[in-house]
Amino acid sequence: MRALLVVTFVAMIALPATLNLAGRDGGDPEGEHRELVTFVGTNIRPWFDDHFGLRSTLVKWYGEIRLFWLGQSPSPSVLKGSNGWFFYADDKAVEDYIADDPLTPEALANWRAALTRARRWLTARHVAYVFLLVPDKHAIYPEEMPSTVQRIGQMSRLDQFYGSLQDTGFIVDLRPALIAQRDRERIYQKTDTHWNERGVFIAYRTIIDAARVQHAAIPPAWTREDFNPVAHDSEAMDLAALMGLKRVLREEDLRMIPRRPRAAIVVEPKGARPTDEEGRLVTEIPGSTLPRAVIFRDSFASALVPFLSEHFSRAVYLWQNDFDAQIIEQEHPDIVIQQIVGRHLHNFIPSPELVPDPE
Repeated sequence: MRALLVVTFVAMIALPATLNLAGRDGGDPEGEHRELVTFVGTNIRPWFDDHFGLRSTLVKWYGEIRLFWLGQSPSPSVLKGSNGWFFYADDKAVEDYIADDPLTPEALANWRAALTRARRWLTARHVAYVFLLVPDKHAIYPEEMPSTVQRIGQMSRLDQFYGSLQDTGFIVDLRPALIAQRDRERIYQKTDTHWNERGVFIAYRTIIDAARVQHAAIPPAWTREDFNPVAHDSEAMDLAALMGLKRVLREEDLRMIPRRPRAAIVVEPKGARPTDEEGRLVTEIPGSTLPRAVIFRDSFASALVPFLSEHFSRAVYLWQNDFDAQIIEQEHPDIVIQQIVGRHLHNFIPSPELVPDPE
């Protein structure tokens, strides 16, 4: 019996190395949402950490034990909420929900200076401007957050921002429309930090309605009747990947399938899809005379691209928070849309000096 235990123990210890020598490691880049370390020079330890045999299996087992047996998230980057909901815990998301660190009067004044200066500079060039902050999932579904995370402040930074700058006339608050819709259907993904296409559609209509106030030549938003709402059972998404459970958990992905063909195509980078998370992505409608747009964005706009692009002959999507006057002078757009996720009010400071003097 003792000999059997020794042999079993040695076999278990040797199995990962044996699999490595056989060319079968445990890497799983798709499940983890990152590229694994490549062996170069003397980086043996980081490479082995990413490639030892049975790695993906052991990561999955660890995640399943933590989540299903202990009821805890296996990743410090993910909060386990109620009713199958998961929430992003990095990038100041938890601090944003707790609301214990409000924007100072000076910070709000800086936001006003940056945005109104951009608006004046664009107006002098006959370019319309729309600015919006996308509410994080915890702002729309706070009741699904774990009870161990308690909100402290009365107002979030998002509340402060809109309360202080709503009078500017070009800033769009998506929250009323999203909150109204959330009582009718789910509008954010449970296993992803982003909204689903039902939420995207509500945001899209709100943005286009606001853009048309600034530039009447932009065509009206498509209606709900232009789409077939469908539900797909799919592999879980980015938050599940952070927990190593992308192929264990499932997501009911609520989609909006257009009933008529979309006209816009991606022209840059070549071969990219509209929803690809590229640093620069350009769509065009061949032969169109519709207005042109520049959109500063982050990952929340990726799903918006197929919707918004139908309204512009050329739309240039740039993955950045900062306003960029140089690209606007190059592209000569009719409208600029600037989108930032709400939690970035904690880690992004706008720079008014990046906008040329409107005078």
